[in-house]
Amino acid sequence: ELRHQASPWQRNLGYPLAMLGLLALTGISVLIVCFHVLELLLDDAAMPRGIQDASLGQVSFSIFGSFGAALQVVLIFYLMVSSVVGFYSSPLFTRLLPERQDTPLTKIIGNCVSLLVLSSALPVFSRTLGITRFDLLGDFGRFNWLGNFYIVFLYNMGFAGLTTLCLVKRVSWAVQAELIRAFGEDR
Repeated sequence: ELRHQASPWQRNLGYPLAMLGLLALTGISVLIVCFHVLELLLDDAAMPRGIQDASLGQVSFSIFGSFGAALQVVLIFYLMVSSVVGFYSSPLFTRLLPERQDTPLTKIIGNCVSLLVLSSALPVFSRTLGITRFDLLGDFGRFNWLGNFYIVFLYNMGFAGLTTLCLVKRVSWAVQAELIRAFGEDR
């Protein structure tokens, strides 16, 4: 219903630009993770351990300077939003979605706990994937399992593989459905 009520500008320009933005952010995050996998294979310093004596402002956390830091921030926000959307769209947690002016207190507490767990896992998630090396106040780089090459490598490979598979599946099915609709084979 919202698509039909949207203005032609929104339908013809807004939605495609939003879709291209999401595809670009997903592609960039997969490329960064793939480069991180190569770094893991070639250099032991790429492991997501804590940075020793790196004062904020003295060491650049991105090889691309300010642009790279801004890109890291955008990717972290994108990963945060996509993990929340993915969490609430999973079949197990769809019942946890709040309803407007009809949400019981237990559901509100469940949502708060879920969002707290997701937000606490985000720094470890982004460090393990190699998206950022920034060590937040929690000093998340001191987890013992972050020093295990196999866990970090498999985590990165799983993210890159599953994200690419999901991206190819969504894009190819959408293109296939549009081609079928364009040629009139859907009738």
